[in-house]
Amino acid sequence: MRCFCEQKETFDLKMEADVGADPIWCMECGCNLDLEDIPLSNDLKKELIDWASKYGKWIDWDSDKIIPNGIQMEEEHNRQGEILTESAEQELGGKYGITFSPSTMGGSYKTL
Repeated sequence: MRCFCEQKETFDLKMEADVGADPIWCMECGCNLDLEDIPLSNDLKKELIDWASKYGKWIDWDSDKIIPNGIQMEEEHNRQGEILTESAEQELGGKYGITFSPSTMGGSYKTL
């Protein structure tokens, strides 16, 4: 996959959700990779998009505080991310390394 690394291609990936971004990144240069360019099944791509779209739902962005049960929501999001990372790893068949990077936002915000 094409990225900003000096060699212009990466085989070392990171699974990480973020607002408005596809959930797979180059582990070296941090480039956000287009999910369409990654050799995964359409079903898994849909699951990844759904998972990533829920990122940050535990934060009330207007008040910059965690909503009630937000810590549990973030923990569940991270558990699901680990499962999806394992599924991606299986589908990629060892050609790419992929590491899960969990959300740690909950520890940065006060609760409502």
